[in-house]
Amino acid sequence: MSSKKIQSFREEKIIPHGNRGNRATVHSIAGLEVYCSHFENDQFMPPQYTCDGENHSPPLEVLNIPQQAKSLAIIVEDADALNGTFIHWLIWDLPPVKNIQMQTADGIEGLNDFNVLQYSGPCPPEDRTHRCIFKVYALNELLGLPSGSSVEQLRSAIEDHLVGYGELRGMYKRKNV
Repeated sequence: MSSKKIQSFREEKIIPHGNRGNRATVHSIAGLEVYCSHFENDQFMPPQYTCDGENHSPPLEVLNIPQQAKSLAIIVEDADALNGTFIHWLIWDLPPVKNIQMQTADGIEGLNDFNVLQYSGPCPPEDRTHRCIFKVYALNELLGLPSGSSVEQLRSAIEDHLVGYGELRGMYKRKNV
């Protein structure tokens, strides 16, 4: 396999059901394995996926997609931004396929913190390393959110439809800033 293993995990989520009082159902969430052939988990991203290069979204390979998945969603965020979490990309209603090509737009995109409807790679202003986290969600249905939806709207829509999750963490530090 040409790509590198990133992360896989399994967790359980308790989801309360409205008319059942205090009863809840435990849903198992599959651990997706997320790979990128251009960088490993917790390693530096090549500049081509940042503002210092072509600023393309990296190609991702997603394994262990549950059979009940009808779509994928991706949230890319910088956990080290000075003013809190910074959103680089929101995309949902992607087909539940193994390979997500570089600079794909096979889904519906939301408004990122650069105020655009597309992937915008890391571009930290200060001279320190930032973590860019690619969060991949497998969902049991298409979300149907309109283009331009916010990260809060996307997270809320994901909540009741999550059947798998995995992430890839890339790092980036600008040179000569």
